[in-house]
Formats: sequence, structure tokens, C-alpha cells
Amino acid sequence: MPHGELTNPETIGMLHLFMQASWIVKGVMIGLLLASIWSWAIIFDKIFTYRRIRREIKQFERTFWSGKALEDLYASCKSQHTNSISAVFMAAMIEWKKSLEKGTHTSKSLQSRIDKAMDLTLGRESEKIESKLSFLATLGSAGPFIGLFGTVIGIMESFLSISASQNTSLAIVAPGIAEALLATAIGLFAAIPAVIAYNKLTHESARIIAQIENFADEFSTIVSRRIDETRTAPSSL
Repeated sequence: MPHGELTNPETIGMLHLFMQASWIVKGVMIGLLLASIWSWAIIFDKIFTYRRIRREIKQFERTFWSGKALEDLYASCKSQHTNSISAVFMAAMIEWKKSLEKGTHTSKSLQSRIDKAMDLTLGRESEKIESKLSFLATLGSAGPFIGLFGTVIGIMESFLSISASQNTSLAIVAPGIAEALLATAIGLFAAIPAVIAYNKLTHESARIIAQIENFADEFSTIVSRRIDETRTAPSSL
């Protein structure tokens, strides 16, 4: 590395340090910057997605508990895009309707089939809600170490350059060390927001999933009661 070119402090800047770094260190920096950009894209996407899901849950629960007939709610959800909570509701209703068509709506196993359908749907919806969060966790934990790797490589190359030039002047040593430390700085720049966002978004996703689980439990109780009623007087929900 031509560190001798950086003896004038006025020439030293972030971009200059980056351009003077070796290709390995440059690769580390570029990789971390790209990872940081992707993490911010995930963060903003999740913020807006979670707001939309919370709004949809609130609207669905308001309609559900308003006393609207389940058949009407089913028809309404069927004609619209299903969200996380309505998907669980639809899974239960579809299983119920299949049982009505086959005449097995009084079967003792119907309750378990409906619960299983809701659990499977809840699992799929939970995966969607939590998707991509693992990247934030990985970047938050690995980012500083990846940056440190670039720093170690940079310092090693800097010492080799100093040894070759046989000049230990601070003006020669400092730029090479600064180049190396820039990799660690970028690693921290990428990791810190990722860690904060991961903790916040994980908490928010857990709250949303808990809301859907609570609805599934409540709806399972309603279905169980209706099944008991149909065993003596078969009817639809």
C-alpha cells in the first residue's frame, strides 16, 4: 500500500482511506456497507408491515366481535385479501365447511382437525411475520467481527509496508492504521442499528403473534361450543 502518499494530514479522508486500502479490506468494507443497506431495507419494510398487520388485526377483531354472522364474515374474507388473523379464521371455517359437505360435522375429531388447521396456518403466518429478522441478528453479532477481520488484515499489511520501507515515522504508520480501523468502524456502523432494530422488531412480532394466538384460542372455544350444539341439532356456523 502506498502509505507514503498520505503523509499530509489534509489528504486523509474516509474516501481516501478506502481507496488506499488493499482489495481484501475493500471487500470487507463493501460487503459490510451492502449488508447495512439491506438491513435498513428490512427495518423499514418490517416497520410498515407490522403497522399494517396491527391495523388489520384491530379492524378484523372489531368486525368479528360486533356480532356479524360468521358466514357473512367468511364470505367477506373470501372475497378479499386475507391477512394474518383472517387467514387463521378462514382455515377454521374451510375445515368446518368441508365437514358440513361430507356430513361429518358432528364427528368428535372435528374439533382437533379445526385446531390443527388453525395451528398450521398460524405457523405459516408466524414465519412470514418473523421472516428476514434472522439477518438482522446475524449482522448484529457478526458485523463487528467481520470489520475486525478487515482491521487485522489491514494492520498486518501496514506493518509489512513499514518493514519494507524501514521507516517508522508516525506520518507513515498512522494512515495505514487508520485504513485498517475504518473496517471496524464500518462493522460497528452496520451492526449497532441491526441489533437495536432486531430487539425492537422481535418484541413487536411476538406481540402480533400473541394476538393471533389469543384469537385462535377464543375462536376454538366458539367452534367447540357450536360443535356440541350441532350434535343434537345439526346446523351451520
